[in-house]
Amino acid sequence: MIQSMTGFGKAIGQFAGKKITVEIRSLNSKGLDLNARIASLFREKELDIRKIVGAALNRGKVDINIYAEVTGIESASSINMDLAKAYLEQLTVLEREAATKGDLIAAVMRMPDVMSSGKSEMSEEEWAFLKGLLHEAIAALVEFRTQEGASIAVDYEERLASIEDAMKGIEPHEGARLDAVRERLMKGLEGVEVDSNRFEQEVVFYIEKLDINEEKVRLANHIKYFRETMLKENTGKKLGFIAQEIGREINTVGSKSNYAPMQQYVVQMKDELEKIKEQIGNTL
Repeated sequence: MIQSMTGFGKAIGQFAGKKITVEIRSLNSKGLDLNARIASLFREKELDIRKIVGAALNRGKVDINIYAEVTGIESASSINMDLAKAYLEQLTVLEREAATKGDLIAAVMRMPDVMSSGKSEMSEEEWAFLKGLLHEAIAALVEFRTQEGASIAVDYEERLASIEDAMKGIEPHEGARLDAVRERLMKGLEGVEVDSNRFEQEVVFYIEKLDINEEKVRLANHIKYFRETMLKENTGKKLGFIAQEIGREINTVGSKSNYAPMQQYVVQMKDELEKIKEQIGNTL
């Protein structure tokens, strides 16, 4: 089933006196656009993190946020004391000017890069723990995308059904349209002597050019293909191509109709198709 490109996933865990939070957000995009804000403790694994997220999410504008807060007793070497003092001084000034009170130490410890690791590399255990959180956040985001995709699928079905109803609404007017064309041709020849047989042949030829049966068949096939494609994953781009083909058939029906009662249904079909195209922009 199709998925939305919009999603959010979050995972929180505790490891070695640190509260680690992983947040992943995604929005629609033509390709995969990854942006990462990663705590300095884990920055050495940024390339691996990007690979994991990119392989799982395929497309979208994706923001990855990973940060850590100290929750237990850490060695002094794990705190960037100079940076922490600078943050504390600024927050003290802000507290005084804003005439408010707060836990400044806790606020300082949540600031970027306050925590620094005394180790040159992450341990395998910590990296495994972080990967677990990363996969948990990805799974939550995928579930979000799936739920949004189900809503989009319902909307697609309603729009497609509306296009089909509009095409059915055209059918009763086709005979009247051809009679109107015949009458218009005859009026144009009033006072002119013409061969009746030749005139009928020309009328038949002209009417055949206005026949929309082929367009109706192709439109029905495109809509059927659209519905089948909706049942598969990662088909947003393919749905876009099918929507283009649906649009071509609708435009051809419109150019051939040239009859007000039929044109009203054509406008309705175009309106529904535009709404489908808007949703395709957010379909994975």
